[in-house]
Amino acid sequence: MIQGRIMKGIAGFYYVYIEDRGLYECRAKGIFRNRKLRPMTGDRAEIEILDEREKKGSLVNLLPRSTELIRPAVANVDQALVIFAAAKPRPSFSLLDRFLIMMDRQSVETIICFNKKDEASQEELQTLGRIYGGCQSRVLFISARYEEGIESVRELLRGRTTTVAGPSGVGKSTLINLLVPEAGMETGDISGKIDRGRHTTRHSELFRMEAGSYIFDTPGFSSLELDDMEKSELRYSFPEFHAQEGNCRFQGCLHAQEPGCAVKEAVDLTIVGMDDPLVGGLVDEMEAAGLRVFGPRKNAAILEGSKAFSKDLMKKYHIPTAAYENFDDPGKALAYLETAKMPVVL
Repeated sequence: MIQGRIMKGIAGFYYVYIEDRGLYECRAKGIFRNRKLRPMTGDRAEIEILDEREKKGSLVNLLPRSTELIRPAVANVDQALVIFAAAKPRPSFSLLDRFLIMMDRQSVETIICFNKKDEASQEELQTLGRIYGGCQSRVLFISARYEEGIESVRELLRGRTTTVAGPSGVGKSTLINLLVPEAGMETGDISGKIDRGRHTTRHSELFRMEAGSYIFDTPGFSSLELDDMEKSELRYSFPEFHAQEGNCRFQGCLHAQEPGCAVKEAVDLTIVGMDDPLVGGLVDEMEAAGLRVFGPRKNAAILEGSKAFSKDLMKKYHIPTAAYENFDDPGKALAYLETAKMPVVL
């Protein structure tokens, strides 16, 4: 017997890649049915070669899996590369959050990749970076169409097995064709009616980029359910909440409707770093309008002036409206900064 890796499975046939020998078409022995074992794409397996010339074999044994994902249904994954379009179609934050939660529950590191950056404005790209900058996942902006950022992606995938996932029509297959030209994946257009991609990948398939580097292409999805998750568990899947853990009025706070929730208060206060270009533009416009700006330059900008004007500006820069009623003078705001140990714009 010889060891290899299942690259894809179609209609009862499993295609196993053997390093330095190539791809073998295999049937699974009946022992798998008896043990209720189902081979998965990405499985490390042992095969018996039946015909070397025709590259035929028999799947004999599956080696222990390091990871096993249900959606996408793949095995032995080191990390996930979740791809959304920065525009056309517009990214669904709810769908992306659900995927990040799903990977977090399975202890799989995730890289967020926004493709089609050429279709989005600079302001839209900055907003995406600000929203997901604190989620502990690496965030990339690329353009597969113009081959921008592809080498950065390649470097992050080197030496690892990565599953690519995301909605249809965001450029997953196009990216894989750039990373693995011999893959020859079919690509599809966006439906004008529903602003959603058409499915071009119908089964999970593993591609070898180079020795030790593998990448999965998986079918696109338009919805994800977290049926096996209790709502009380949800708060643990958002790293942005961790800084406020233990600061809520009630133990076991779900950060939903409870009064005295430190997470909701932090959201109201709009936690934004001073190095964020959004904040720089906001402050410039506030000063140009004759409004006063307070606060240590490195830590925070504390804006004071017309509430209506401020709210309009924050809306323009996609910054949630601040809770002015909580801090009616700069001194209180600075005191909060010292306690929270984080930059705040309000």
